[in-house]
Amino acid sequence: MVMAKKKQETTTKKSKTRKPLLSGRFKFTIGFKMITIISLIIASALFGITFLATYFFKEDYELRIKENSHEVAHAIALKVRSDFNAIVGQADYLASVLEDRQSGDHEKATLKEHVFGEDNSIVFVALVSRAGDVFSTDIHASHRKFLEQNSLSDDDFFNAIKNEKSSLMNVFNGDTIVNNASLFFKIPIISIGIPYRYSAPSKASTILVVYVPMTPFLESVRSTGITKSMIVNGFGDVLAHHDSSLVRAKTNFVNLPIVAAMLKSKADNGLLRYADADGNYYLGAYYKTGFGDTGIISTAPEGKAFEALYRIRWRNILITLIVLNAGILIVYFFSKTLTRPIKRLVSATQEIEKGNFHVDIKRTSSDEVGDLTDSFVKMGIGLGERERIKDAFGKFVNKDLADKVLRGELKLGGERITAPVFFSDIRYFTAISEKMDPEEVVEFLNEYMTRMVDCVNRTGGVVDKFIGDAIMAIWGTPVSTGNDTESAVNCALMMRQTLMEYNAGRGSAKKPVIQIGCGINTGPVIAGQIGSHERMEYTVIGDTVNVASRIESLNKPFGTDILISQDSYKLVEGIYNTVAMQKIMIKGKSKPQQIYAVLGRKDDPRAPKTIAVLRKMLGIKTPSLKNFDPNQKEEKYEIIED
Repeated sequence: MVMAKKKQETTTKKSKTRKPLLSGRFKFTIGFKMITIISLIIASALFGITFLATYFFKEDYELRIKENSHEVAHAIALKVRSDFNAIVGQADYLASVLEDRQSGDHEKATLKEHVFGEDNSIVFVALVSRAGDVFSTDIHASHRKFLEQNSLSDDDFFNAIKNEKSSLMNVFNGDTIVNNASLFFKIPIISIGIPYRYSAPSKASTILVVYVPMTPFLESVRSTGITKSMIVNGFGDVLAHHDSSLVRAKTNFVNLPIVAAMLKSKADNGLLRYADADGNYYLGAYYKTGFGDTGIISTAPEGKAFEALYRIRWRNILITLIVLNAGILIVYFFSKTLTRPIKRLVSATQEIEKGNFHVDIKRTSSDEVGDLTDSFVKMGIGLGERERIKDAFGKFVNKDLADKVLRGELKLGGERITAPVFFSDIRYFTAISEKMDPEEVVEFLNEYMTRMVDCVNRTGGVVDKFIGDAIMAIWGTPVSTGNDTESAVNCALMMRQTLMEYNAGRGSAKKPVIQIGCGINTGPVIAGQIGSHERMEYTVIGDTVNVASRIESLNKPFGTDILISQDSYKLVEGIYNTVAMQKIMIKGKSKPQQIYAVLGRKDDPRAPKTIAVLRKMLGIKTPSLKNFDPNQKEEKYEIIED
């Protein structure tokens, strides 16, 4: 004893003085290692890129700012909107003069010869009314000098109005439109249609059609540097462009992505990078003028705009590649110190997935990977122990309950639920066991219970307890699977079939034919952990349990094997073939209770059709109830003849 004590003290002393692995070395953590390497790479790359970008990009920076297409589009939009508003104001004035002339006011009529003067901003104006699809342009005026200089006549403008009838119809609906009318003349001309007099909200009875030269608008979109601008209307038609041939041809740009984006957008401006039909990329901006649906499109070729940037980018890429290649070589050799232990952990993880929880791996470093290795080994031991406990615990309770207990989800106390309670018992078990040795009785019961418990598990039930040769089971707790009463009855029928298969070949004293009785009652119970904090049992208690036990014991006098209560019958009515038995008076109940014998499922063609066939199939003798004593000690019920 003394020597053993000294040996234990020596071992304890050594364990206290034992130094941790690699304790004498400086502890480089993974975070420290990765931060050091990545910082060196990023710092080298960023310092090189910053220096070169500052040096090479400085001379090009001012040029790119000045050529900002967004600012160009904004400036042009403001000017064009101002020009349109000025034209509309002058056109309103001209329209009022023309109306005075039409009404016979001779004093104002004299203004006709001077109304246009030398101002070429408006070359033709007309007040247009309509009757159905017919337009009337009786009130009109033209700039005679401009028409003579360009070999034009009023008929040319009447013809243009006729050809623009479809778009002018929108003006009668309250819209303002701007069209490229160059196709109808020899020079670039823009037509403007605005509501003049309304007959109803958003309905114009008379519209004002104005034709103006395109010259001031062409001046607005004159190209500056690499930025090109144009004016388009709400249909995508070009109104002004630096290429006059596109204007005369009334080119439509609705398929150009930036034009399509502007027409769809609810915002008045936007930026877009897009590619044309040839695959050339542009940086564009659009601004709506606020007049009609017109807008300004300003674009710059991406290749030209970022020419200097591309040069800097390729230089930076070259330097970055050099730095990264050097970094990759360093990280490659350094990473081996990390990947080897991690690979060992991966292999150990795969072993645990296979169910081998005993993994024997050693730490090889003093960083987090080493700590992880130690923790991983401990975790494997803990998982193995937990699995052994779970397997052992599952042999005594339902596996669902075992999982809940291990997760700490079941606590002392219960809840009120409605659930079916099942009892089964072996008939004449005392007489059977007297003919066997104790070891044979245990072996027999284990074989019998194994088959019966399997029926309970397969139907979603939970074995509550074994009471000698009797089984108590419940459904609907802790987890319900739907119609729990149907599951309980299915279990009883499954037990009947299993027992018939088990009895095949039996009939001797050591292997007698077994008959059982099953009783099911559904009702309110208290389900939960019953007991103390030191020892508890998951069970159900209540009057429903007592009634189920009484019903089970009635199988013997009634000559049946499965009886269910009235409450259970209501929940499975129509599913099974049943026979209503004599009403009974159960001790503690004030009213007679109706019970039913279950013959089988209605959808099972093999099920017996009558109780006589059932008794013959199971070898049950027809009972006699004449000498039955309802007051005997174990039979706490009374049979009432109908």
